[in-house]
Amino acid sequence: MLGKILRFLLVLWLSTLGLTLLYRWIPVPLTPLMVLRLFEDPQPGQVHRWYRDWVPMEEVSPHLVQAAVAAEDQHFMSHNGFDLDAIQKAYRRNQSGRKQKLGGSTISQQTAKNVFLWPARNYLRKGLEVYFTLTIEWLWPKRRIMEVYLNSIEMGPGIYGAEAAAQHYFKKPAIRLTKREAALLVAAFPNPRQRNPSQPTAYLRRRASKIQRLMRQIGPVQFDP
Repeated sequence: MLGKILRFLLVLWLSTLGLTLLYRWIPVPLTPLMVLRLFEDPQPGQVHRWYRDWVPMEEVSPHLVQAAVAAEDQHFMSHNGFDLDAIQKAYRRNQSGRKQKLGGSTISQQTAKNVFLWPARNYLRKGLEVYFTLTIEWLWPKRRIMEVYLNSIEMGPGIYGAEAAAQHYFKKPAIRLTKREAALLVAAFPNPRQRNPSQPTAYLRRRASKIQRLMRQIGPVQFDP
């Protein structure tokens, strides 16, 4: 019995490694969240749709990469999947009882859970998130992690990835996004189904301005060739 369990775990581990390695080279066709959204009841005034167009990094504005790093994970290029300082900061803030919670997930963690996992808050899901984060950091270069992230993240109701979001909100390809448009898109990330970057509220405009200031501080994001 023990031998069968060990063989099953070995096959499962090799399968996840194989899939992760495959995704280093080919576009991720869909994510668990995309499938789940199709079976959810649409929000008032919305209809079910799936709008996505995978594009390589060469067709994504560097401003969007810079905005994502500035707002979501400023140590993206130097950490190995986890930013312990950000995690500790988020924990202290959330323990203080503030209404608005702060997340400490890196772009690598968000990519891992977007691509491989389902939305949930439990120890099993968190443990798998750690495993897949370490795996993609081991098997993928940073450029590929960012490419998958910007092609898979939810950016609106039924809208996934940079190209779909740029076309939907600004009627242009992702490569032509301006600094302001990139900052507005990223400003909507925490709640993309409720926030419209093309019709920003006062809060969204302030948030985008803060992201632009952070973009100037960190400068352009440079990947290894």
